Amino acid sequence: MQYELHTSSLKQQAERLRAGDRVLLSGQIITSRDAAHKRYFEAIGKNEPLPIDLKSSVIYYAGPTPAPENLPIGSCGPTTSSRMDPYAPKLLDMGLVAMIGKGPRSSEVCDAIIRNKSVYFCSIGGAGALAARCVRSCEVLAYDDLGCESVKRLEIEDMPLIVAIDCSGGNLFSR
Repeated sequence: MQYELHTSSLKQQAERLRAGDRVLLSGQIITSRDAAHKRYFEAIGKNEPLPIDLKSSVIYYAGPTPAPENLPIGSCGPTTSSRMDPYAPKLLDMGLVAMIGKGPRSSEVCDAIIRNKSVYFCSIGGAGALAARCVRSCEVLAYDDLGCESVKRLEIEDMPLIVAIDCSGGNLFSR
């Protein structure tokens, strides 16, 4: 199936998605990679607030390059998701609705996706310039010192994704 979805209603739509479905996603997503995830967990360990609201959020595992003139963002392709596997179950339990990246996930992440009725989308690796065409705006939210790995809020329109792991246990990587 193919769906056109908005991030604001993704939590309500997640249960109908199945591994292999194609999605054109619009709305707000948060970029976050290894270094930012490490800082999230340092904050969690100190009972400090996170710089982002995880409730109903979508994290895109990407470190966008600087924006060329007249564009909101540079290349914005997905990074290998398994590097965030140590962090993902806790973030899903805290309200994260979806993740976007590339590659398979651990059994712990798959269990957390099912438990939280979340979803894992894959984006096309090596096509960062194409993904950037879907970005309408970009704003740094936190950890500016991390450069391209700072946490950013992107407004996206019709980002093409594939449901890789659904909340019913469907998994493109275990077929």
